[in-house]
Amino acid sequence: MDMREERERMVRNLMERGIVFTPQVEKAMRKVPRHIFIPEDRRHLAYRDSPIPIDAGQTISAPHMVAMMAEALRLVPGLKVLEIGAGSGYNAAIMAELVGESGQVITVERHPSLAEKAADSLRESGYSNVTVVVGDGSLGYPEEAPYDRISVTCGAPYVPGPLLEQLKEDGLMVIPVGGLDCQSLQRISKVGGRTTTEDLGCVVFVPLIGEKGHRSS
Repeated sequence: MDMREERERMVRNLMERGIVFTPQVEKAMRKVPRHIFIPEDRRHLAYRDSPIPIDAGQTISAPHMVAMMAEALRLVPGLKVLEIGAGSGYNAAIMAELVGESGQVITVERHPSLAEKAADSLRESGYSNVTVVVGDGSLGYPEEAPYDRISVTCGAPYVPGPLLEQLKEDGLMVIPVGGLDCQSLQRISKVGGRTTTEDLGCVVFVPLIGEKGHRSS
């Protein structure tokens, strides 16, 4: 199987559906090797537009969802981004491509085994502007705050206060908010210390587990 050809086909499909609509996101989706972030026994599924199970009961999001969030965040070179839920590391790689070498992505993962694998995959893919941190993502990562952008890749019962506090003035956050079965993908902008929220549609993500998220069962 030619992975590059499969990746090209995936991106063309996303563009035809209007999910990828900026040249920057198109280039990032074409460049990042999604198969490297997927367990070897499932790599033949890498460029299908569907979520794929990874370790610790988590998933790597479908390509269309990764692209949608990247477009919604309006990422440009030089930004500092906080990601909640590193998972496989693929979403962080897309964002790292978009913010460039002058930018920075800090991604928080609560499962140490996933964090280690994500860091390995990011290194293998050549992304040195990503830092993987083990911790409670619902509390953000105050050590590097504030952030120009915050991307939350797990469903929260409400928008965690610490994330709002760590979002820079004129910053954007994209976060799924709702119950365990489905959520509303919200884009939150912060202007003059106040926030406004846009509803980007219904989505389904694994839950955000933590002090300011859902409780672990």
